[in-house]
Amino acid sequence: MVQNKEHFEETWHQNLMVKVRQIKPTFAIFVIIPTILAAIYFGFIASDVYVSQSHFVVRTEKKEQAFGIDSLITGASRSGASDEIYAVEEYMNSRDALQNLNRDKLVTNAYSRPDISFFNRFGSSFTGASNEELYKYMQSRVTATYDGSKSVTTLRVRAYTPQDAQQINERLLQQGEALVNKLNNRGRNDLIRYAQGEVEEAKERAAQAAEALSDFRNRRGVVDPEKQASVQVQLVSKLQDEMIAAQTQLDELRQFAADNPQVPVLQQRVASIRRQIGQEMGKIAGGQQSLAGKTPGYERLSLQNEFAIKQLSVALASLESAKNEARRQQIYIERIAQPSLPDKAAEPKRLKGILSTFILGLVLYGVFTLLFAGIKEHQS
Repeated sequence: MVQNKEHFEETWHQNLMVKVRQIKPTFAIFVIIPTILAAIYFGFIASDVYVSQSHFVVRTEKKEQAFGIDSLITGASRSGASDEIYAVEEYMNSRDALQNLNRDKLVTNAYSRPDISFFNRFGSSFTGASNEELYKYMQSRVTATYDGSKSVTTLRVRAYTPQDAQQINERLLQQGEALVNKLNNRGRNDLIRYAQGEVEEAKERAAQAAEALSDFRNRRGVVDPEKQASVQVQLVSKLQDEMIAAQTQLDELRQFAADNPQVPVLQQRVASIRRQIGQEMGKIAGGQQSLAGKTPGYERLSLQNEFAIKQLSVALASLESAKNEARRQQIYIERIAQPSLPDKAAEPKRLKGILSTFILGLVLYGVFTLLFAGIKEHQS
């Protein structure tokens, strides 16, 4: 029994050695050795990777359509949230985000743990542990991607402990929210500052227009040429009625009592009224000092004053609307899913890695064998 067992083992070893000797060196180089190395790496060296995911959307407030000056204000401050979505995505993948994230060495400590394999640990390579190397290292471990069909941004963080992955994810979300708030505050401040500047300019123009109108009135001795001309016309009309009455009386005395002592008196009265009418008409029209001559300049300054007042009113309304707009947060981040705390390593895919290495080795071996056979046949 024992002899049979020893004979079987000896035979098995001999067959094994024969089969090993039959293995071609190229097959060992392309297939066996890489597969053994992959099995050693994925089975004993590669560190477990935990992935923390969060989902969020960048929303903008829904508002009624505005018209007129309000549409200019709200249009300037309420463009779609798509710009902010891409801004947040780019920020989370930027050097600034990494610098803020690593302000207390959170990233460096998380990826430099001694229990992380040499091939995965930050700072173990020959390139050193500079900030630039840390940024390159993190590019494959932090990804923020936007799905346009769902309007949802997914943030994924890969780390070597569940707690590190979740903590880095949470802090990145907080930094994204801070960025959106910063953009909002800048938009609010710019909006109010612009509206306030418009109000100050409108006030200055209104003051200048009022001062110019007042100077014109003082220099030309007129308050409102149109109203004053109306008064003058009424006075001239009254004088004309008096002159007609006096002239009629004078004509009657000349016809029936030419020697009446009232004739000279009436003649003098008619002449006096005629002169007075001429003077009053001269005030209405007839020169630069007349009301008609003063009217164009007055109307121009009056129109400028009214326009300046209206501009000031519109600017004040715009400022009030801008303040109301600034009291609301137009853009904000709404979390759909909080950063997850993974309870199982998502990477590496150990069996998949070994099989992929084996299959790739077979493909390379086949290609090499065909090339070598072709070259040998060509030489022969």
